[in-house]
Amino acid sequence: MTYCLGIKVASGLVAIADRRLTSGSEVSSNRKISVHEVENHSLFIMTSGLRSVRDKAITYFKEVLSEQDRSFNKLYKAVNAFGEQVKRVALEDKTSIVASGLNFNLNAIVGGQLEDDDEHKLFMLYPEGNWVEVDQGSPFKIIGNSGYGKPLLFRNLSYESSMADALKIGFLAFDATRVSANDVDYPLDVVIYPKDSFHMTEYRLEKEDMDEISHQWSALLGNSVRKVPTYWMDPIFEKVRSVSK
Repeated sequence: MTYCLGIKVASGLVAIADRRLTSGSEVSSNRKISVHEVENHSLFIMTSGLRSVRDKAITYFKEVLSEQDRSFNKLYKAVNAFGEQVKRVALEDKTSIVASGLNFNLNAIVGGQLEDDDEHKLFMLYPEGNWVEVDQGSPFKIIGNSGYGKPLLFRNLSYESSMADALKIGFLAFDATRVSANDVDYPLDVVIYPKDSFHMTEYRLEKEDMDEISHQWSALLGNSVRKVPTYWMDPIFEKVRSVSK
């Protein structure tokens, strides 16, 4: 499984992706986010699904970029081109993949800004090659193991959040997933893209880098639970006591 999160806030984009790979009982590590930059063309792609499908689609897409990069003046055109490569891989491999009992399940998050985009963009691409654009109403997308981190994101993240807050909330959502599922883990790749900068900064976080923050967050959660008012429970336990007499 995978944990890849893309966030779009007013000031830019934040992307985080774990590196853990599981295949049966085998565990390994591999990069799930790729960055492509040429002058005023900056984009990243994060993927969730079979590694063989991902590697092939990314390789095909890199060839398209090297041959046609100048024709992609807006990010949606690059997303369309990547979608075409996903469909190309499906034509080549989907039948044999399904016959072997696996699913053709490549999902992707594509973010960035090309020279004619009026702002930074974030897209969610599906295995069929179609996509949706992330808007201000719901400024994030997760692919992979998405259930555990969403509540924190929905409650705390908004389009007006700073990139620093977006990264903090995104990490805590990853941490909630990591402690709840054994198929998501460090290392964690981070990409930051400030609006109109046409440059992405990459950074890798290891478990030892974040252990203290994770422990502090766990302690804060425990303390918050203890501080939640209990008056609403009084009628329930009064009824319990009355039945027990």
